[in-house]
Amino acid sequence: MASTRFLLALSLCLLVSAAVGEKMSQQRIRLSRPQQCRILRISAMQPRNQIQSEGGITELWDEKEAQFQCAGVAAMRNTLRPNALSLPNYHPNPRLVYIEKGEGFISVIFPGCAETYQARGSEQPSSEQGEKRDLHQKVHRIRRGDVIALPPGAVHWCHNDGSEDLIAISVNDLNHQSNQLDHKFRSFYLAGSEPQAGKSEKTFHNIFQAFDAELMAEAFNVSPDLIRRMQTTEEERGLSVMARESMRYIRPDEDIKESSKPYHHNNGFEETFCTMKIRTNIENQRDADIYSREAGKLNVVDMHKLPILSYMDMSAEKGTLFPNSMLSPHWAMDGHTIVYVTKGEAKVEVVDHSGQTMMNDRVSQGDMLVVPQFYTSTARAGNEGFEWVAFKTSGYPMRNDMAGYTSALRAMPLQVLTNAYQMSPAEAQSIKINRGAQTFLLSPASR
Repeated sequence: MASTRFLLALSLCLLVSAAVGEKMSQQRIRLSRPQQCRILRISAMQPRNQIQSEGGITELWDEKEAQFQCAGVAAMRNTLRPNALSLPNYHPNPRLVYIEKGEGFISVIFPGCAETYQARGSEQPSSEQGEKRDLHQKVHRIRRGDVIALPPGAVHWCHNDGSEDLIAISVNDLNHQSNQLDHKFRSFYLAGSEPQAGKSEKTFHNIFQAFDAELMAEAFNVSPDLIRRMQTTEEERGLSVMARESMRYIRPDEDIKESSKPYHHNNGFEETFCTMKIRTNIENQRDADIYSREAGKLNVVDMHKLPILSYMDMSAEKGTLFPNSMLSPHWAMDGHTIVYVTKGEAKVEVVDHSGQTMMNDRVSQGDMLVVPQFYTSTARAGNEGFEWVAFKTSGYPMRNDMAGYTSALRAMPLQVLTNAYQMSPAEAQSIKINRGAQTFLLSPASR
């Protein structure tokens, strides 16, 4: 009897394991299908398409370019003019944003979370206190050097309250498992619309426009005329608009008055998801993960520094190379790397598995390129130095260096090197130790 039960339990375990394994295998196939990297050459790219709006400019890199297809990403650069508002929208994939210039405010609306920011001045009177007030979710101050995580499906808006343009570089991971649509870049706008400009098909459109006004009026319990006004979009205004007046909302540096309503009290869901940190700054030298007085510095933002990235499975790094310094030849073990040049210039080389040189060019400010997973790359800064921000399709990226203190070659026995490269033990020893304690960021060599 006992043996029969054991065999029955074993059979059930095998069936469950087979079903789970088949499901995971199907998921891996689905996720890997767009990652068929058929790259003949990697080149530094500038944005190809541009959308002019009342409040700024949206520039898009060509997502059909082979290197972006390989990585399964779409990149964009948004410029928001002073006192302009980027209209509310959401997207089916995670997006990582780097603020290249300026400052402003952003809010990410997490579904199911309470409006914990309360202020006077709303048109709707409070039923408890008889005074006018406004309720909304948290608004975050953003500034140059910030990395901002935008989860899939979460509505967000941005306002430039500064005196200069706000410039944001964004990378969308179209291959993330949250996106079960096709791998075409898209955003769903709650207001605004992409100007036609002779195009036969719009990428960004106001989703309110397609709904029946009477049905929406019933959903919001308002008049149909108000809904029709929301549906009427002046296409020439585009995806961002100029605010008609100075915008007022509860900001992080103001006093925050928490509502006393029972449903605003914290619970387990709100303490973990609703209060999740979405931004961090990677410009501070004191927070550098790697720093060399002779070579430069590197700041990394992964899921340990910004836990929301574990859900998005993305990360970023901001690097600075001093004049004529270089990056150790290396390859990424987890995910692809999308590099955007923020300042200076450098010579970049990328080599694939067949030993072919995929890239051997100079890059400068505003250029973007993709280094696929496991492809080996290096860079040497020019006379004015080199700065970049890199977006990675992994929440906890790992890198393997070829030269330096933590390199793969240094970790090998001498005889492996002497036999592999037909060199003397002294030459092999120089390969292992000539960079001393330097790792990844290498100062100019003095041979």
